[in-house]
Parts: sequence; C-alpha cells; structure tokens
Amino acid sequence: MKIVLLGAPGAGKGTQATKIAEQYGIVHISTGDIFRKNLKEGTPVGLKAKAYIDKGQLVPDEVTCEIVAERLKEKDCEKGFMLDGFPRNINQAEMLEKLCKIDAVVNIDVDLDKLMARLTGRRVCASCGESYHVSTFEGKKCPKCGGDVIQRADDTEETVGKRLRVYTEQTAPLIDFYKKRGVLYNVDGMKAIDEVFDEVKGVLDGLKK
Repeated sequence: MKIVLLGAPGAGKGTQATKIAEQYGIVHISTGDIFRKNLKEGTPVGLKAKAYIDKGQLVPDEVTCEIVAERLKEKDCEKGFMLDGFPRNINQAEMLEKLCKIDAVVNIDVDLDKLMARLTGRRVCASCGESYHVSTFEGKKCPKCGGDVIQRADDTEETVGKRLRVYTEQTAPLIDFYKKRGVLYNVDGMKAIDEVFDEVKGVLDGLKK
C-alpha cells in the first residue's frame, strides 16, 4: 500500500500518520525527517540541499524529489509506505508519478478558519514537549513534569497565517490533481482523533479488499 497523506498545518497529519503506520505496518516517511538525516550524514544529495539552505534559498523540487527517491529505494519501503509532507506542489506530484504509482491520497479535510484558533491556541511544555490548548488548559506549568508551558514561535498568529497561505497557494491544488486521478479520499479532520482514524481505516481497509 502506497499512500500520500495530505492536510493543512494543524490538521493532525502527524497523529494520524503514527496511527496508520502502526495499524498497517507500513513505514512513515516524513520529508522533514529525511531532509534532516541527509543533512546530518552529509550525503551527496544532502550536500546539494545544504548549498541552497546555507544561502537562505528554498531547496528546488528536483533536489527534494531526489531525496525522496533515494528513501523509497530502501528495503523497508518494499511492503509499502506513507508519504507525509511530500508532494507539496503539483510539480513534485508529477515527479512522484514517475517514481511510483500511489494507491491512495488521504486528505484530512479541515476548516481553515477554525485551524487558526486551533494552532494559535496551542501551547507546549518547554521541558518535556507535552502539548496543551488554551481552550482546555490555562496553567503556566506542565502538570506532567512541572516545566514552563509556552507558545512556540511558529504558533503565533502571524506565522500561522503565513503557513496557511503557503498551503492554500501550493499544496491545496493537489486535492484537485489527485481527485482527477481517482485516488483522493477525504476524511473529516474536524472530528475527534479516534473518529478521524476510524474514517481513515474505512478508506484503507476498502483498498485492501
């Protein structure tokens, strides 16, 4: 099973990706993780990416695709995989089509207006990383470890607004791209985590039949 997971920032992709990987025994490929790994290990393609990053430039699609292509050749991808954070735009999606055939694109569909409140209200413990939300937690200290509960720099209204604009301009068009190919499945990302996963399971179990 070869899956692409789509969804706006804060839609809950990370949580669902972990559940999918555990349930179906497929490898979860986060492009952020493989980028960091290639940069850390100084691989040839990692050095290519670093040359752009060091100049403060965006890594070109060709280099991003090369990093993904190398990862898909690894043995743990033989039984299937789930891509999270790739493709990010139509150009990358067209490049991915040359690498493999995707069985399903699961889009965690959310109301972007409500996402702003969800993301800007998020708080994390500076010590243990536990997440909270101002709608259910108003304290300054983490109940789990006693650390300071803070708002991350990328959860401010200005930063969240930028992230959502980039998503709308670049990634949202992928929904139509995959819909035309008959592999898009929407699930309601505004539901509770377990309810969202039940919908995801309904999609993926249907593919296996």
